[in-house]
Amino acid sequence: MAAAGLSSSSCTVFTISSSFKTRRHLTKTPQNPLLFKRNNSSNRTSHPFLPSRKLCRVQATILREDEEKKVVVEESFQPKTFTHEPVQGSPQSSSPSGLETWAIKLEQSVNVFLTDSVIKILDTLYHDRDYARFFVLETIARVPYFAFISVLHMYESFGWWRRADYLKVHFAESWNEMHHLLIMEELGGNSWWFDRLLAQVIATSYYFMTVLMYALSPRMAYHFSECVESHAFATYDKFIKARGDDLKKLPAPEIAVKYYTEGDLYLFDEFQTSRAPHSRRPKIENLYDVFLNVRDDEAEHCKTMKACQTHGNLRSPHSYPEDAFEDDTGCDLPQADCEGIVDCIKKSVTSPPSKQNI
Repeated sequence: MAAAGLSSSSCTVFTISSSFKTRRHLTKTPQNPLLFKRNNSSNRTSHPFLPSRKLCRVQATILREDEEKKVVVEESFQPKTFTHEPVQGSPQSSSPSGLETWAIKLEQSVNVFLTDSVIKILDTLYHDRDYARFFVLETIARVPYFAFISVLHMYESFGWWRRADYLKVHFAESWNEMHHLLIMEELGGNSWWFDRLLAQVIATSYYFMTVLMYALSPRMAYHFSECVESHAFATYDKFIKARGDDLKKLPAPEIAVKYYTEGDLYLFDEFQTSRAPHSRRPKIENLYDVFLNVRDDEAEHCKTMKACQTHGNLRSPHSYPEDAFEDDTGCDLPQADCEGIVDCIKKSVTSPPSKQNI
């Protein structure tokens, strides 16, 4: 996520533009538009599990052109922003230490190497089989979210974790990726047994690797997921540009129409932490629209994963009351959390369990 300005008492206004026209304006917090920051005032709680929070409301305005109520992903989104870009430290520190900077670079180097290795395998096996490649990719892409949830549920069992926002957002992300997978299955991407077997083997290995990685370093696990989502965005973007005219002539799968346009869209809004709820409502008329929205979903996942790399920086889009204001101090919500299993064990030994409700 883009970040600028470190004012402790006000929000910074960012304008996200395409290469031609400004599509929307968001009022953001210093770290992420739907995130919260630590209150550095003198009344901060001393309990290590109970940091105080200060909320800042997001306001979104969609500019309409030719009466089209349509929001598109920014042309300026760069899918390869994950390469060796140091991530800011935790909110209470202005900049990472030398040791932390070195650790971040090492983690990112390992993640980029692993991602590039998988990409080479997929390029070799699926250079001319797009739907099969998408099926394998979506089977893999949904794995980290329920891996994150698995670890967080374990932390909850031990009284180490009391933050509902992470669980809500990660579930919504897995729900979104599951529908991507259903779309690819409806298009025939899983018709060959070898593709199903390969996807299942990679997904199983990826799950256990992510659980271990997330337990040891959530920041590294979130960055690896950002790498995967960045590749997914680039893959779909390339496909749309190459096959756009043909895709516009083909009908949209029924599952895509139902997911994007029908029923309760609460979970659809929930995984898009860079947007206010109800600010994106896709129009699905053909297969081109389907892949366009799948690509835009991957961009939203990438933004959320980047924001998660700063500890305590994730907030559910629905956690903000509609009548809240920028200058409202909000309410303090002390909640138990920790950065990996080592930090969790350390805090459980030095402090009593949190009694806060989720």
